[in-house]
Amino acid sequence: MSAKTYKLVYSDNPNKMPKHPDSKHASNGGKAVLRLERKGRGGKTVTIIEKLAVSDNDLKTLCKELKQKCGTGGTVKEHHIELQGDFREKVRLQLSSCGYRVSG
Repeated sequence: MSAKTYKLVYSDNPNKMPKHPDSKHASNGGKAVLRLERKGRGGKTVTIIEKLAVSDNDLKTLCKELKQKCGTGGTVKEHHIELQGDFREKVRLQLSSCGYRVSG
């Protein structure tokens, strides 16, 4: 079998693990902006995470992870994440651990 057609299935050696450039987390220190919104929502508070430089599929995956960590509902709209409630501190910690620089 040639090296070009070799596909790694399992290895205990972390040096042999393939690197995926399309990772859902910002490996180069991407930026995320947090803001809180109340207007036009019947007094309900919504945490908005925007300016994320990821694909739409990765954004949906990140939204799902954040919803599970915060224990709340949310959605992806117009390339930003909306979480129901004020979860700025939890989201800031989670995004910082993923490698994002968080402002707002």
